Amino acid sequence: MRHLLLCVLLTLPALPAAAVECGAVSMDGLPFTVCRVDATTEPLRLFHTDPSGNLYGDFAALPGDVPFAMNAGMYHPNRRPVGLYIEDGVQTTPLITGASDGNFGLLPNGVFCIEDTSARVIETLAYAADPPACRDATQSGPMLVIDGALHPRFLVDATSRYIRNGVGTSADGTTAYFAISNLPVTFNQFGRLFRDVLGTPNALYFDGSVSRLHAPALGRSDFGRTLGPIVAVTAGP
Repeated sequence: MRHLLLCVLLTLPALPAAAVECGAVSMDGLPFTVCRVDATTEPLRLFHTDPSGNLYGDFAALPGDVPFAMNAGMYHPNRRPVGLYIEDGVQTTPLITGASDGNFGLLPNGVFCIEDTSARVIETLAYAADPPACRDATQSGPMLVIDGALHPRFLVDATSRYIRNGVGTSADGTTAYFAISNLPVTFNQFGRLFRDVLGTPNALYFDGSVSRLHAPALGRSDFGRTLGPIVAVTAGP
């Protein structure tokens, strides 16, 4: 199945500089959209507020050319990030290591860490024990895949289904896979996408029902929510 996904991505038309490869993949008859980003070459960054302190809030407000964007972590009603948030080297909210509410608090949770030429998903306590030099970072939860294993709370017979989105990273940190379900899925199904289809040893849940994707190469730019943290590939100012 992983080879099928790569074939889908590699057969897309040639895209301009700062592009990502996005395509459709099916698992157990469920449709997903996956965007693959080469973290060694693409300008992958987090966006929350502009230099004047104004909330970006949606994809249209992002600067420059944006071939890919996605909501990137949970947020409070005022759109302030829940848990750790670092943007361009500046930390604005702290890491949360203890139990908390909702899906974020379904431990273990984790951090998506972006450095200049790599991107990694790191379990929260591992991050706290040896914090890397993340240029950008967003904490969310739960972890979907932890060192190759599904989150222990993900039941095969679960009935809670939502449109879900998240990120997984390759073992060497060179590639980030961003996925969104196109139909409501369970945590177990979503986690298996990253483990069994994308082959990522670690993956992190971003959100459910709030989930949005901007992928103009696919003619897609979701709207309808004012977002908190956003992850995007951008080129230009």
